[in-house]
Amino acid sequence: MDELNRIKELKNKRNAIILAHNYQRSEVQDAADFVGDSFGLSKIATSSDAEVIVFCGVDFMAESAAVLNPEKTVLMPELSAQCPMAAMINPESLKLEKEKYPGAAVVCYVNTPAAIKAESDICCTSSNAIKVVESLEEKEIIFVPDRNLALYVASRTKKKIIPWNGYCPTHHLILPGDILLEKEEHPLAEVLVHPECKPEVTALADKVLSTEGMLRYAAASDTKEFIIGTEIGLLYRLGKENPSKTFIPATRYAICPNMKMNSLASIIRALEKNEHIIKIPETVRIKAKIALDKMLGVGRGD
Repeated sequence: MDELNRIKELKNKRNAIILAHNYQRSEVQDAADFVGDSFGLSKIATSSDAEVIVFCGVDFMAESAAVLNPEKTVLMPELSAQCPMAAMINPESLKLEKEKYPGAAVVCYVNTPAAIKAESDICCTSSNAIKVVESLEEKEIIFVPDRNLALYVASRTKKKIIPWNGYCPTHHLILPGDILLEKEEHPLAEVLVHPECKPEVTALADKVLSTEGMLRYAAASDTKEFIIGTEIGLLYRLGKENPSKTFIPATRYAICPNMKMNSLASIIRALEKNEHIIKIPETVRIKAKIALDKMLGVGRGD
């Protein structure tokens, strides 16, 4: 029996659903029941009647699924698939920041541990960060942990944004020169860039969008060529859903090694051995769920 058939057999046996982020390996995306961004997968996790959720992404994604679905078993195939950006902030540091700005609301990017969500007023994703900030009454916003996303939001709101100094190492590999070189080679191409990129990169974009925003925009556009400024895993789905269009990575070095850890073999192992179960302490889970529920209530932005 090949790996895909074995996965199907195990899914049926365990009443399981497989969720995969847009940056996953192509074969993992093909094996998944749903492929999407953090916002879309969070919504699917809450609406599925599956008893087991296998989350192919990085740690904070599986944690969010566990926060939202305490009655379900959430499995993370590769425990070492950690998000470097999520590790750039801890609850103690955030508490100190909150003491410095007592009147500010805390918006945390969904790319954070559950313990950070528990210390925040509301979560956001790259697709709805501006919408989330605008939904709040407070005029000052502590925005954690992604400085680049915070600066992008700050350029599109009148509110005072206080950014944390975190970043995504993969998106930091995308440089203005990469965009300019590809634009020279493909002058008719539109440039779509993720807001985790540096401000000098987003300044060169035709559109700044989340991964799902890029997918929707590319499908609706009459343009035939696109330069894509995000982790290259997205290009697989872009090409699959738009076979008549061409997608060029801003740089082929924009690879998140942690996103690529999950494999068909590790999905099989997770379902066979019931590993690795993600559990969140109840005191943390309840507070984190409030922040995530508020995010889901605001809805998608792009």
